[in-house]
Amino acid sequence: MHNPTPLFSLLCFFLFSLFLGEEQHVVEGSRVWTFGFGPKMLFVFGDSYADTGNNRKALASSWKLPYGITFPGKPAGRFSDGRVLTDFIAGYLGIKTPVPYRYRKELGGRLKYGLNFAYGGTGVFDTPAPEPNMTTQIDFLQQLLNDSVYSKRALKTSVALVSLAGNDYSNYIATNGSTAGFPAFIGRVVNQMKVNLKRIHNLGVRKIAASALQPLGCLPRSTAQFSFEQCNESENALVGLHNQLLAQAVNDLNKETNSSSFFVLDIYNAFWNVFNQKQAHQGDSHNPILSFLTCTTPLNMKYLGFFAVSPTFVNPFEPCCVGVSAAFSCGSVDENGVKQYTLCSNPKSKFFWDTVHPTEQGWRAVYSTPALQSSLKQFW
Repeated sequence: MHNPTPLFSLLCFFLFSLFLGEEQHVVEGSRVWTFGFGPKMLFVFGDSYADTGNNRKALASSWKLPYGITFPGKPAGRFSDGRVLTDFIAGYLGIKTPVPYRYRKELGGRLKYGLNFAYGGTGVFDTPAPEPNMTTQIDFLQQLLNDSVYSKRALKTSVALVSLAGNDYSNYIATNGSTAGFPAFIGRVVNQMKVNLKRIHNLGVRKIAASALQPLGCLPRSTAQFSFEQCNESENALVGLHNQLLAQAVNDLNKETNSSSFFVLDIYNAFWNVFNQKQAHQGDSHNPILSFLTCTTPLNMKYLGFFAVSPTFVNPFEPCCVGVSAAFSCGSVDENGVKQYTLCSNPKSKFFWDTVHPTEQGWRAVYSTPALQSSLKQFW
């Protein structure tokens, strides 16, 4: 293994300092530490893309093997093999991942980092998931303010992540909603989202990121009919309408409040940044960024958002964990406890974990994209 000379190491450190400019971040694993003023708490609302363990164990696949096998090594309520969007955003902010609302009493010492109110399977409206919708999730924060667990003054140093990954639309389809009525329903969803965002702001949260809708037509549940080779473009067209209306709603909120408190977290283009990766860079000795990162490895810089190189995936639409038939899903077992799913040999090689959710490596790739890194800067 090559050991850099002291002069070379000094040069690397000098170059690193130049790249950082005024905003300095030091990465430790997936954790980003920020020097200077920054958010002190993160509040999370939404669904399975952000949930870190709120769903009831008896009801959610996220508490069954093989979920959680990468992190923390066992099922822990995340809809992935490991970390999810919330974990990466908390790391970017330099705070610990906020604990799930259901554990607020057992882990009271962690409340200073905020709370995660997101429940997998939920939407802005009621869905088949027997868990609190987004309005009720915001009610929980309101109650904590009423009970003086948090103060409005404390919330001035907080930010919020509001995740909406499409459960309202899945429910619309499942309940035989008409194609002709879909655009109007999208308008209803976004209008309710706007109400929710404004309410969170009125509670005192300083900055609020609303996630754009990911390309639903590219989820494995949609690409399976095309042998995981292409997306369903009609679904993605509806996603485009949702994201257009969401961007307008956020602009309207900023005008109404005469602020820049609201912004869209560009999950949509972040997913496409990953899907459009054509050439694997990892291990490329001719990649100057990777060469630079190699020399900074002793400083644990290799996951730095500024320089992060998105992992690439041979077939990004093909999931790692799937049911053996349409009657089963990832984590399913029969009455004898026999597995009714197949699992890929290496989750890091797959963007999607199951038919809906990214792997930890998939979320790492999304987090590393220019689209998401640019969005995240608006937290400051």
